[in-house]
Amino acid sequence: MPCPSSCPPGLLALMAPGLALMATFSLPSHAGDRRALPVEKPPGVKGRTLILLDVNTKSPVRIISENFLSLQLDPSIIHDGWLDFLSSRRLVTLARGLAPAFLRFAGKRTDFLQFHNVKNPAKSRGGPGPDYYLKNYEDARSLDKLYNFADCSGLHLIFALNALRRNPNNSWNSSNALSLLKYSASKKYNISWELGNEPNNYRTLIGRSVNGSQLGKDYIQLRSLLQLIRTYSRANLYGPNIGRPRKNVIALLEGFMKVAGSTVDAVTWQHYYIDGRVAKATDFLKTRLLDTLSDQIRKIQKVVNTYTPGKKIWLEGVGATSAGGMNNLSNSYAAGFLWLNTLGLLASQGIDVVVRHSFLDHSHNHLVDQNFNPLPDYWLSLLYKRLIGPKVLAIHVAGLQRKPRPGRVIRDKLRIYAHCTSYHNHNYVRGSITLYIINLHRSRKKIKLAGTLRDKIVHQYLLQPYGKDGLHSKSVQLNGQPLAMVDDGTLPELKPRPLRAGRTLVIPPLTMSFYVVKNVNALACRYR
Repeated sequence: MPCPSSCPPGLLALMAPGLALMATFSLPSHAGDRRALPVEKPPGVKGRTLILLDVNTKSPVRIISENFLSLQLDPSIIHDGWLDFLSSRRLVTLARGLAPAFLRFAGKRTDFLQFHNVKNPAKSRGGPGPDYYLKNYEDARSLDKLYNFADCSGLHLIFALNALRRNPNNSWNSSNALSLLKYSASKKYNISWELGNEPNNYRTLIGRSVNGSQLGKDYIQLRSLLQLIRTYSRANLYGPNIGRPRKNVIALLEGFMKVAGSTVDAVTWQHYYIDGRVAKATDFLKTRLLDTLSDQIRKIQKVVNTYTPGKKIWLEGVGATSAGGMNNLSNSYAAGFLWLNTLGLLASQGIDVVVRHSFLDHSHNHLVDQNFNPLPDYWLSLLYKRLIGPKVLAIHVAGLQRKPRPGRVIRDKLRIYAHCTSYHNHNYVRGSITLYIINLHRSRKKIKLAGTLRDKIVHQYLLQPYGKDGLHSKSVQLNGQPLAMVDDGTLPELKPRPLRAGRTLVIPPLTMSFYVVKNVNALACRYR
């Protein structure tokens, strides 16, 4: 199946995703150089806070996957009739802008889909009508469309197989999965695999649970199937894609890791911030909400490192709410604070990949709306991809204040992350550094670059809501210019605002921004 005309052959990703370390006034020992910054007060700062910022440019504290920011499509697109739209030139253009990335095809309907190797189910004899297949089956035609979309967009497809087909002894029945694997191998589709989605919810879904030990055996069985098929003998396998790590979920993960920890290439879980509690846009500004992810990361890491130290961990499926978001809130500018902080927090704690749920058509958590228009989180993700490389740098900040106060107030509401600038961005030479900053304060904040960053030319990318809706806006502006697609095959140029060398960075209230510090010649950033 040919790609839309805008999909060039041999597509290479424009951008590698990156990571960042949250600014703290006292860095942990692994964060690099801890020398205190000079605290000489510059003239004219009396009566306001000035923040001095430096970055350790000698070596990165973490190196995360170039596919760090990845995407998810929910199988509901089959049920809801959206699959045919994946051939849209506009959608391919939007998806390609976020490459390189994984495209995970999984969600709540994963464990109810079955593969049927019929090109036109409506003409198959002796079976249910076409409506049944559209709602319950992943047929060959559907798989072809899905793979073609991923391939044209420069995304690597991860396909989650149905884990709820069970034998009488509760072991996994792999017959349908084997049919799908053989078909995709015959087409030479380059796919990675998973088994099931949120297995901790199976009792709620079908009244029948699968414990961690049995799930581990099922994954070993799937690995054996993959090894029997030449195309997939070395394919990657990810799992178990558990939900929020409560006590029963941790027990499931422990059982799985004991049996199959060495079988998977990365351990995966999901996180959704809110269970319907958010009622207004300003709730997305609450630092307590932004920080709920930290404790879950520690719980997952503790189990994984107990059984398979050093195993990569992915957050597969992240959004504002598990119920699909809230209209006028989770697809607004305000939701970007949660999304950008998630990227920084995961990077700082060593999570290798984060999969955003969802790229398209999953209620109100998606990046692209039902008219195929990019939402604020899409533009935020695009900037991230264009500017951020995979190397995380340690930062050090110090505040100058007329009256000493605890730094926590500033630290929690002004979040600063640093990376090497993406090597794929040819507007900047290697050795440049990108900062991104979240200002949750209702007042502007001023940052003076110090040390290795002092007196360097800076390019500003300031993202603000566009229009009268403010934080509720579904449109954004970059450095004062509204962002919109040029046409179905062209994304807009992301133009920076150059700042003169040595200029203080002024961060407007309730904004997100990126700053590329040019020509730093950072040792950590010279080589890939």
